[in-house]
Amino acid sequence: MGVIRRRGAVALGVTGLVAPLALAFTATPAQAASCTTRTGPYQKQVEKFLGRPVDGKQSAADCKAIQAFQTKHGITPNIGYAGPVTWGVMDLMNKQKAVGNKPNKDGKCPVNKGRIACVNLTLQLSWIQDGSRLVYGPVPVRTGRDGYETRTGLKKIYWRDIDHVSTIYNVPMPYSQFFDGGQAFHSVGLSMWNPPGSHGCVNMTTTAAKKYWSLLKNGDDVFVYGRKPGT
Repeated sequence: MGVIRRRGAVALGVTGLVAPLALAFTATPAQAASCTTRTGPYQKQVEKFLGRPVDGKQSAADCKAIQAFQTKHGITPNIGYAGPVTWGVMDLMNKQKAVGNKPNKDGKCPVNKGRIACVNLTLQLSWIQDGSRLVYGPVPVRTGRDGYETRTGLKKIYWRDIDHVSTIYNVPMPYSQFFDGGQAFHSVGLSMWNPPGSHGCVNMTTTAAKKYWSLLKNGDDVFVYGRKPGT
């Protein structure tokens, strides 16, 4: 474990904090590899998702389309194979899209807390609501991988650091808002669907992290529930 440090101003009364395990490595998209001619077990589902002719048989065009999707989202090996990891990402995207503008339809995120940031681990979605009113989102997020799960329960934002850097990995964590030990909302330069996930933090796009920064403050509630697929 290391020590949390920040750039610029002194942390707001917080010193000697342990550097969070909850961060995601920045990474560049995987380099394109040779396309496989093998038909994958999820060939038809993947073809349908990508708008390809659904015949359940791998073609050169199918492979290139699948490979482009894999490269964009950091799925490896990116050889155009319609396997379980690639289909798992696509299936999650479909489920996220189906939520629409009613992310708390099941009522699992508290509506009696005023402004609260909700995180649904099962669907990898987060949003901000005020009572039953949706304030922002839902947006896709990238939470903790197996062994580094984002912890569930009701929490509060206790420290914010716009230019946070972890000394363990020397990785920037912009717009960090800590809510449970070293676990925080923060932006990353990765696809939100990049497997296997973070080291516990709730990763966000820069746009979403900036919006969360503007809408939340110290003391605001955070509720994390569900279970991320694969954990």
